Amino acid sequence: MDIQTPKGASARPEFKEAEATSTWQRWMNSDIWHSYKSSPVIIVSSLTFLLLVLGAVLSPLISPYTPFDPASLNLMNGFTKPMSANEFTGDYFLLGTDDQGRDVLSTILFGLRISLFVGVVAVLFAMTLGVVLGLLSGYAGGWLDGIIMRIADIQMTFPSIMVAMLLYGIGKGLIPPDLRDEMAIWVLIISIGLSEWVQFARTVRGATMVERQKEYVQAGNLIGLTRWSIMLRHILPNVTGPILVIATISLALAIIAEATLSFLGVGAPKTEPSLGTLINVGRQYILSGEWWILLFPSLTLLALALSVNLFGDWLRDILNPKLR
Repeated sequence: MDIQTPKGASARPEFKEAEATSTWQRWMNSDIWHSYKSSPVIIVSSLTFLLLVLGAVLSPLISPYTPFDPASLNLMNGFTKPMSANEFTGDYFLLGTDDQGRDVLSTILFGLRISLFVGVVAVLFAMTLGVVLGLLSGYAGGWLDGIIMRIADIQMTFPSIMVAMLLYGIGKGLIPPDLRDEMAIWVLIISIGLSEWVQFARTVRGATMVERQKEYVQAGNLIGLTRWSIMLRHILPNVTGPILVIATISLALAIIAEATLSFLGVGAPKTEPSLGTLINVGRQYILSGEWWILLFPSLTLLALALSVNLFGDWLRDILNPKLR
């Protein structure tokens, strides 16, 4: 007697493969992919950003030298010009060296790590805070909405870099002197995050006020779902589009804010220099002819911020049907 295979048992792997294939085909035929591949500017900007991120992540492995290890520095290599070997030591440097003999290419790769880390974590902090406050403000309304939005309005009257600088100074003052250098990066992250949450909150509040009037929210109230369950499980997924756009654009602003604070000497410590710190060092020698110390970190910061901004603008256009 033949034993028949349970219905659908042999077809499961084929079904999964067909489902994966159909998902890939839908993505390849989607408007997002078509818009991406038909825009050379977006392709170049995304590849530039990916290259910079890989360079930062892999900096301990691909950097020619260890620039911030005092034991490996040689002052004789100082002020070596780009694409040349030092006349005293014979060491070759693609982008030259700074006043302390540090390889500029290696300092840029390690500086990228700090700039990207601060920017990404600060945006995640700002996004979390802004989304939570925006959901509460838009869904609860009343006096809570009034307090949150008045705080947001007051903060928007000041430039974000001024707010970040003020918060950074307050944070550093509250930390014991012996821990300030260790906590400087985290104080910088919190300061930038607190200066960037307003855009997230205002956008999420507006979208939440629209969503809370729809039938699925009223149905959730009727069946006894809690406010947090409705906000996080039902309203939040419907407002993720604007959040992603703001997060992308805010990443560029956070990177620039970090570079500005570090350039002014109130950001990353000298033991963990970022791109802003490197630009500040190069500024001191621009008039004496060592132009490469300033030029290459500045170009790296420009490429990083510009690539993120262009990608954010494209994402905003593709996720907003009114702009198509």
